[in-house]
This record gives sequence, C-alpha cells and structure tokens, in this order.
Amino acid sequence: MNIALCVAVMVAVCLSVDAKVSPPKVQVYSRNPGEYGTANTLICHVSNFHPPDISIELMKDGMELPNAKQTDLAFKQDWHFHLTKNVDFTPNDGQKYSCRVTHGGKVNEYAWEPNM
Repeated sequence: MNIALCVAVMVAVCLSVDAKVSPPKVQVYSRNPGEYGTANTLICHVSNFHPPDISIELMKDGMELPNAKQTDLAFKQDWHFHLTKNVDFTPNDGQKYSCRVTHGGKVNEYAWEPNM
C-alpha cells in the first residue's frame, strides 16, 4: 500500500511540473521600418515562458551579433516570464537576420522581415 501511494504521489508531482512548462512567444522586429543600408535596432521580445531558463541570440547569417543588450528577466503574477534583447545593426540586402531562442532544450530560430 505504501509503495502504491508513493508511486501515485511521484506521478502527480511529475505531471504538475510538466504542466508548468510554457513555450515562449517570440516577436522579432526593428525599431524603425527596415531600410537596407540605414542604421536601425534589431529587437527580439520573448514572453509568456516558464521556466525562466532561456537563452536569446541575435543572429546575422547564422553568426551571433556582438554587443547585444538584454533586459533583466521579469515576470507576471502568474509566473510567466518575459525578456527583450536588442542590438544596433545596419541591414543589407541578401543578409539574413534572426533571433535564436533556446528554451527547455528546444532551439528555434525566428527571422526578421524588413518592412519595405
């Protein structure tokens, strides 16, 4: 009887931990409308994720852009977190800009689309 109770409690704990995992919502945009050859700021806003273990990389043609700045991790009352990372950049035609997010062992890349 005690073994069955222990197993039931462990299963309940595992299910409750899994229920708290929320994948991030990712938005990639620029401060100003995209114009090739004009200085701008690339922004990646990541929200509504849990747990807070996450990494964000701003990329140009698959390479991380240097000197990116990241906000402090913040959360809402429901314990969903949000974070923003940005970097100055000058987009050029033919180059690919993106935001790579690693959360819960999953890596996803989100492309920036210039508003031309």
